[in-house]
Amino acid sequence: MRNIVKVFLLVALALAVLYFAPSKQEPEVTPEGQENPEVIIDTPTWGQLVTSPMQVSGKARGTWYFEANLPARLEDQDGKILAQKGFQAKGDPEPQTSSGYGAGWMTEEYVPFEDVLEFTQPETEFGRLIIEKDNPSGLPEHDASFAIPVKFR
Repeated sequence: MRNIVKVFLLVALALAVLYFAPSKQEPEVTPEGQENPEVIIDTPTWGQLVTSPMQVSGKARGTWYFEANLPARLEDQDGKILAQKGFQAKGDPEPQTSSGYGAGWMTEEYVPFEDVLEFTQPETEFGRLIIEKDNPSGLPEHDASFAIPVKFR
């Protein structure tokens, strides 16, 4: 009986690793504790159980915004989009450094955001919150995204 439980746990762990492993077509799931990340999500936390409406807050480098807009979406583990919204920058960028950037959103400093995503209960157990770099040029070299896993049940 114990061996069956061990095998089950190993299979579940292997499936979780495969699910959260980044691919070239998908946003990178950035590990917690990364030094100098482009995006920092305060809420929800990594792997948190979430329900609708889901409060989202954090900060992103100013270069991720276009006209103070930051695209965000919530997907289930099959890639189905559950909610999609443009978050607006809140307040001013964090204090400037000697980076050479002037006032406004064209800064490499962090700019806070906060909003709510409403969604219907998905059929899958897991999903991810994806924050995208707003890229009005459409040029693929300017694309970037940040994702964290969430749990629905």
